[in-house]
Amino acid sequence: MDEIRHIDVVVFDVLGTLVDEPGGLRAAIREAVPASDDASVEALLTLWREHVALQQQRIASGRRAYASTEVIDAEAARRVADHAGVDEPATLARLATAGQRLSPWDDSVAALERFARRFPVLGLSNASRTALPRLNAYAGLRWHQALSAESALAYKPAPEVYQLALDTAGCPPERVLMVAAHAWDLRGARERGMRTAHVPRPAGDPPSRPDDCELRFDSLDALLAALG
Repeated sequence: MDEIRHIDVVVFDVLGTLVDEPGGLRAAIREAVPASDDASVEALLTLWREHVALQQQRIASGRRAYASTEVIDAEAARRVADHAGVDEPATLARLATAGQRLSPWDDSVAALERFARRFPVLGLSNASRTALPRLNAYAGLRWHQALSAESALAYKPAPEVYQLALDTAGCPPERVLMVAAHAWDLRGARERGMRTAHVPRPAGDPPSRPDDCELRFDSLDALLAALG
């Protein structure tokens, strides 16, 4: 555990790790389709998330040119609206920006401020360059710098996205700590030589294999304490 103290820069995933992405999307769908019951909202949320995942996979495999989260979210919103029979332009436009209105987890804002007093803190998100500042403002997240995967024209876990953080950190990868609630995100960071720490979230993807991440903590406060 002493090794974790030799960290110069801390990098946080945003979606799912610091903000409640499915909860925010669920709330936006309920607002757009107020007559929907819980089961219908969950079905529409699944439709949205499946579209996003499929398009990001197509981009990663070269079957689609890069498109930002704003483009893909607009497509997902259209699919949800069509499925639910919503055709009001203003409602559709607001739904398309649901990913910019995601609430933070209860400890995110305060913990991020504590980290930032002791380390350079970077956000590394798949959210687009335009969406990310709006998301940060809505959630109250304060960074030394927030990096969008759009700058690499790729989505995590593509290696070039983690390289954005390493280039910004300006120190060896073994002195950069990636913090996320998603095992797939941590695997991608480890492949670039970064240190990795998992913090559980309700919407996360917990590690199931020893090589998913190096360290696991019950909370952001526990991680900060381990950093010394």
